[in-house]
Amino acid sequence: MKSILSVLIIMLFFLLVHEGKAQHNNILITTERDPNEPTIVLDPANPGHVVAGCNLRSTYYSTDGGLTWTGGEVTSVYGVWGDPVLIVDTAGHFYYFHLSDPEGEPWVDRIVCQKSTDNGASWSTGTYMGLNGSKLQDKEWAVVDRQTNNIYVCWTQFDVYGSSNPLDSTVILFSRSTDNGGSWSDPVRLSKQAGDCIDNDNTVEGAVPAVGPNGEIYVSWAGPAGIVFDRSQDSGETWLADDIFVGDFPGGWAYEIPGIYRTNGMPITECDTSGSPYHGTIYINWSDQRNGTNDTDIWLCKSTDGGDTWSDPIRVNDDPPGRHQFFTWMTIDQANGNLYFIFYDRRNYDDLKTDVYMAVSKDGGETFTNFRISDSPFLPNSQIFFGDYTDITAYDDFIRPAWTRLDYTALSLWTAIIDVNQMTGIETPREPDDFTLDQNYPNPFTAQTYISFKIGSQQSVSLRIYNLMGQVVTTLFENRSYEAGKHVEGFIPSEMKLPAGTYFYVLQSDRGVLKKRMLYLK
Repeated sequence: MKSILSVLIIMLFFLLVHEGKAQHNNILITTERDPNEPTIVLDPANPGHVVAGCNLRSTYYSTDGGLTWTGGEVTSVYGVWGDPVLIVDTAGHFYYFHLSDPEGEPWVDRIVCQKSTDNGASWSTGTYMGLNGSKLQDKEWAVVDRQTNNIYVCWTQFDVYGSSNPLDSTVILFSRSTDNGGSWSDPVRLSKQAGDCIDNDNTVEGAVPAVGPNGEIYVSWAGPAGIVFDRSQDSGETWLADDIFVGDFPGGWAYEIPGIYRTNGMPITECDTSGSPYHGTIYINWSDQRNGTNDTDIWLCKSTDGGDTWSDPIRVNDDPPGRHQFFTWMTIDQANGNLYFIFYDRRNYDDLKTDVYMAVSKDGGETFTNFRISDSPFLPNSQIFFGDYTDITAYDDFIRPAWTRLDYTALSLWTAIIDVNQMTGIETPREPDDFTLDQNYPNPFTAQTYISFKIGSQQSVSLRIYNLMGQVVTTLFENRSYEAGKHVEGFIPSEMKLPAGTYFYVLQSDRGVLKKRMLYLK
């Protein structure tokens, strides 16, 4: 009954406040079990396979690029207790990391990894790392080295969670698996300076590992020294003798946002391994209140020398000062080096109404284009736990963010079908009103798809499909005469023996040439 009521509340909310057709189709993943703290990942080898998760123990999978979702709860002999993290290896196997809560054992006493070999439909019972007596293991994140399929995990260990005793401390730990999650190395301490156990600004947290182009492991975190950085150049065998200082964290990572139960600005580390001009650049993304408690901003800094030196912070959100942007996450499209960010944003309102925004940078983090992806704002409630993060995944312009929204008292988990042609400020040149080409529908598609276009006068038109190498793979029609007006053409890719993948379709007429991208899933 509760989930039915939640759906009805959300539907009513949209009817009341919907502000027009969204540029990026919002997709509801679930309203079940009060979802928050989303994680999402797509398989670069098959972007139609997308898996999402959320607190406390939910996973969902999609085989049509995120248009529809199936899922439920995962179980493990070690317990499942939140902080979900999803990654995927080169074999298309997905890994779901989370905290533990084994019955009769200390609370959250290890980090658990469960594996799926069927695109997220089912999960192994799991393996674990970090068990260390009564010490608490928390806030993990993981990454795959796509050259070796080694898996690297970093997290925070608390001597005693919440303790103000100066003898109790937190440290950042690291473990790896070289056998596809079957076993894990003994944890290695990374943080040279420990933090306290209060779970606040002076606690060391936010360790998100990234892999470099030659297998380097990079990780940063926040704590009493600000943002610091460490690296390994031998798959985690050895690390730097001293943490590298990246920058101050003005106001600390545990700040307050009106209407939100709990917030943080902990850093996210990524590295460009694509063939872009920014190959090898390391990025750190976070949010803070250096401009005042009424002005939370999203920041990025970068290193082009392996982390030895770092740029000054670069502001990602492009609105005037005085509004809140928070709960950022970033990813790199490793097919082209584009940087994508997701965050909550209040630039458009004087009250607590909150939108979801994305930002994109195509020049290595020098400039950013911001655009709204949520089709309506929502109102949070400071009495309801909202989670600690958002997430985003991308490959070859196939981009899927994940976020939580709260409508009255109903939590829900969402993604969006991001249209790269509709990112404000970087759209393709405006088409003349009498010659237009629409996005194919559906996109992505598995069976028949439709392409529509408009011409202003009778003329000959050609429509061809190209692969990513710029080669024509099929011609739908060549120099066909059409009357003025709107026209819709359909085709079935399986009859043309098209392999699954990303394509361009190109319309050519006397008025010029128009191009759109489409994705075919089998």
